[in-house]
Amino acid sequence: MSAGATEVRRASSADIPALAAMLARAFFDDPVSTWACRQDHLRPAMLEHFNRERLRQLVGEEDVWTAPGSASAALWAPPGRWRTTAREDLALLRPQLHPRLIFRMPLVVRGLLGVERAHPPQPPHWYLAVLGTDPAAQGQGLGSAVLAPVLERCDRDGVGAYLESSKERNIAFYARHGFRVTQELRLPRGPTMWAMWRDPR
Repeated sequence: MSAGATEVRRASSADIPALAAMLARAFFDDPVSTWACRQDHLRPAMLEHFNRERLRQLVGEEDVWTAPGSASAALWAPPGRWRTTAREDLALLRPQLHPRLIFRMPLVVRGLLGVERAHPPQPPHWYLAVLGTDPAAQGQGLGSAVLAPVLERCDRDGVGAYLESSKERNIAFYARHGFRVTQELRLPRGPTMWAMWRDPR
């Protein structure tokens, strides 16, 4: 599928290792990532594990979109299927069992549960679980390109979209795609996130 000048496609299970590594690089300095794992040397492995598990959970929905060279990816959950199960949550949080991280696990769990409680159950909507671009490829429009297929579907079907931004500077980027801030979410002893909603155009 062409999104502007960039050819994007649905990711498959074969793409998971490369995309997980790319997303670990993309989120290395993310405020939520550094809150969950303050040790720089442990964070890449933690992030790669988290994103690998999230990709495994969502790639079967066939709405994980990627750019050439696995340089960018948008991980979407379809309407009605955004909520993770207890088993999926445990898989995502397994790296927190590391001896240097386990003391923060209750804080991280409390924060993530708070974010999930703020997630609007209605109306039906697409959920942008993760959007990331390799730092070396940022500024080339790849994030917009991998967002486009599902946003176009939202507009075609008259369905909303929802996300949480973990960086204030990304609010303007999402606003250009029709999202607006609906709520500020403060993680316990941690950073602020911004809940954003998009009505179909």
